[in-house]
Amino acid sequence: MQGMGHKGWTSKLAGPAIGPYRQATEAGGFVYLSGQLALDEAGNLLNGSVAEQTRKALERAQSLLKEGGLSLADVVKATVFLTDLKTFPEMNGVYAEFFPQDPPSRSTIQVAALPKGGAVEIELLARRPGS
Repeated sequence: MQGMGHKGWTSKLAGPAIGPYRQATEAGGFVYLSGQLALDEAGNLLNGSVAEQTRKALERAQSLLKEGGLSLADVVKATVFLTDLKTFPEMNGVYAEFFPQDPPSRSTIQVAALPKGGAVEIELLARRPGS
């Protein structure tokens, strides 16, 4: 993809990718963030509540955006994957802290499982201002 004019990056603060993919890819004025789990800088899953995992996943996403010169205010779409929709209120409370005004469009989907046994994974799409 590099040869196709797409730019990608990672962030030390976000920790390593757990597979052969870019953590962030920019194309056509949009920045696509791969799904973020609650991983520490060594790639280990935070064994905490859904609220704690949501916070860590969003902190990782925030650091990736910052690395690319963006912020959460530039996010236009979020997709949240939960292993149990009963935990939606717990995730939603923390999510609202990160998007207090003009939150992006969002979908929330229950899935059977997530990598590393995570309870929540968050994928974001941002738009570079001026594009």
